[in-house]
Amino acid sequence: MASELSASDRPLRLAYLSYRSKPTVGGQGIYTRHLTKALVDLGHSVEVFSGQPYPVLDERIALNQLPSLDIFNDQYPGRFPAYWEIKSVADLLEIGTFSTGTFPEPLAFSYRAYNALKDRTNDFDIVHDNQCLGYGMLAIDKIIPTLVTLHHPITVDRRLEIAAAPNWRKRMSVSRWYSFVKMQGRVAQRMPRIVVVSDNSIDDIHNDMGVDRDRMRLVHVGVDPDLFKPMPEVTRIPGRLITTASADVEMKGLRFLLEAMAKLRTERDLTLTVIGRAKKGGKTEEIIERNGLADAIEFVSGVPDERIVELYAESELAVVPSLYEGFSLPAVEAMASSTPLVATSGGALPEVTGVDGETVLRCEPGDADSLAAALRRGLDDPELRAKLGPAGRERVSRLYTWRHTAVRTVDQYREVLALKEQARLSDTNRKQ
Repeated sequence: MASELSASDRPLRLAYLSYRSKPTVGGQGIYTRHLTKALVDLGHSVEVFSGQPYPVLDERIALNQLPSLDIFNDQYPGRFPAYWEIKSVADLLEIGTFSTGTFPEPLAFSYRAYNALKDRTNDFDIVHDNQCLGYGMLAIDKIIPTLVTLHHPITVDRRLEIAAAPNWRKRMSVSRWYSFVKMQGRVAQRMPRIVVVSDNSIDDIHNDMGVDRDRMRLVHVGVDPDLFKPMPEVTRIPGRLITTASADVEMKGLRFLLEAMAKLRTERDLTLTVIGRAKKGGKTEEIIERNGLADAIEFVSGVPDERIVELYAESELAVVPSLYEGFSLPAVEAMASSTPLVATSGGALPEVTGVDGETVLRCEPGDADSLAAALRRGLDDPELRAKLGPAGRERVSRLYTWRHTAVRTVDQYREVLALKEQARLSDTNRKQ
């Protein structure tokens, strides 16, 4: 019994895979940074394998860079690599897939990861894939037990972007771009365990990608309540709103927030801080110019978490205008900062943010009038804001911390290892 207990509690050696890990914007990089740190805090050993952009990691964690061709870098997105950059089969796979109009990074990264791990099978107990789900992951699972985090099915992104496309040519282009989603579904169906961040995502992954429910387990994403916390010494700026959004990603709903702002600016002064980067000449820039909002909106990117906490403290309301969220790190970060939150009912947001009027102000997704009404409700009622902020922080501190995420994730690692051991023993008995 003592030896069994020791084996079940021993620290694990983890290879953590993330095909892109932008450190300040986008959930994959933030999830990577905080989960791996929390795992090391629990006593486990972690090495991260990542393509560009590379993550910011705790100093105790080794980063193994698996560089892609960096086709979608911030300076020259969509560039075509020169012939001398092609140095491996994975590079050929990446440029070939890109040439068909399909997003190539998940497939190419999965084979780079396999090549990096195939001679290191004795170095790791388990592999954790952060939503790559390329075909190479099936090969990795054959040599090292593998678990996958699937934040939400990309089928939702595809559906929303196709619906927003202005013509049939654009719809065909979007559909071709998202062809990799079929691969992700096939791989997910064959993985031993999928960690999912909300009940809503479990339903959508089952319905859209055909993954059996008994292969999925719920492990909520976390927040650091000691970092994202109230700053009473900072004065909130009247009429200041804050949101986190990739400017031209349809799913994030930024255009509906801008339209709501345009309506409200006819009756009051409003300003908006967007944690993200504006796309030059994109739809967001067009909406801003058309509605005369240029002097009221500031885009902020590449700043440390401490500055983001200050920006929350300066704002009267935080806004999550998304059409869909598998979880929403920006929502829980705002709530942990005790900033009153306005959020849509898209995807898992009701599950994450709680009860309307108690921990959040709810509105309909894709509806600028509903969003404007929720903003007006919060801006006009200081007593309501004073209640929502602390109540939101209490909810997040109780339910969503990175330590809690790490503990439950380790439980899933051990379940996968137990499944693999059972399969090995069963195979041995059959051969005997």
